[in-house]
Amino acid sequence: MADIKVKIINQSANSLPEYATPGSSGMDLRANLTTSQVIQPMERLLIATGLFIELPEGYEAQIRPRSGLAIKQGITCLNTPGTIDADYRGEIKIILINLSNEEQVIQPGDRIAQMIIQSVEKCKWVQVEEIATSNRNAGGFGHTGKN
Repeated sequence: MADIKVKIINQSANSLPEYATPGSSGMDLRANLTTSQVIQPMERLLIATGLFIELPEGYEAQIRPRSGLAIKQGITCLNTPGTIDADYRGEIKIILINLSNEEQVIQPGDRIAQMIIQSVEKCKWVQVEEIATSNRNAGGFGHTGKN
């Protein structure tokens, strides 16, 4: 698998996103803050990263929560996974929500989300009058039970 080259501008004091281990799929994104930010229970907050990217056509960046932040502090990302399209050139910002019962604090440089770069397949619709049946058909929303 070949690495793709992605142009990036970093206007933060943080290092560039990087893979923590050779097997990591995502790169941690850090908060670009000058002071700490408090997130009250059930409050949403938009956190800047100071990062701007130029993805090659045919790719997207997905923004996902960090599992440690979710389990330890109850903080997760809304609109997950968030999609950054190849033609978006604005600053990457992360929508965080505090699902805990206590206020939480985001410090400058905290790792707040992870970003995964993926290729994107495009489809062409073929409009028909009928589609094939399957064993599942229209079953959904837990139709197979709890076990």
